[in-house]
Amino acid sequence: MAREIKETAPVEYRLTIKDMPQEIRPRERMLASGVQALSNTELLAILLRTGNPGETALGVAARILSGPGGLRYLAEATLDDLKGVKGVGLAKAAQVKAAVELGRRVAAARGEERPVIKSPSDVANLVMEEMRYLDREHFRALSLNNKNRVLAVDSISVGGLSSSLVHPREVFKNSIKRSAAAVVLVHNHPSGDPSPSREDVEVTVRLMEAGKILGIEVLDHVVIGDNRYTSLKEKGMF
Repeated sequence: MAREIKETAPVEYRLTIKDMPQEIRPRERMLASGVQALSNTELLAILLRTGNPGETALGVAARILSGPGGLRYLAEATLDDLKGVKGVGLAKAAQVKAAVELGRRVAAARGEERPVIKSPSDVANLVMEEMRYLDREHFRALSLNNKNRVLAVDSISVGGLSSSLVHPREVFKNSIKRSAAAVVLVHNHPSGDPSPSREDVEVTVRLMEAGKILGIEVLDHVVIGDNRYTSLKEKGMF
């Protein structure tokens, strides 16, 4: 009589970072070489902590960052977007979004030091991390004192740069209250391309003329893209 052979379900093996050689584990590499030595994938893996059956946190992180948008996806994705990713879930999604927001606030905190604006790159450094990921055009005005130190960054409008949205009254209202000597105009292009449009130039010229009447000089208009910027003054566009 033939012996009956019973089939058994395969054992599910959960691969973890602990199964990797110690010298290539992200946290150990951070301790040995410093946080700057870690790749984006390794940093994200540290936030995720664990993966899913058959995939380490490094694997999940690599899969997220290899998708459309790459690193930018972490800033643009909603909590629901992230928690829907296989191997993430609500708790990990919340950790990632909290880390991204802390990074944004650290970058924005530099504005509290009242930096001095000496060049368009100073403007870009001040607002880039906050404005590069915005999905609509945001127009802002940097009020400066007579030593070009930033007094405040005021939000003027959200939307296209039409005459109705970017009115001189709104642009200069807070600058007048702060007795500003000059302003720098800044807005973002959600496309990521900071090339100025005809409307950008027209609005700049109109606001320069209004500034002359008020005694507040418009020093520049900086257009923010995705880690790129364009200065209308440097381009000789006004």
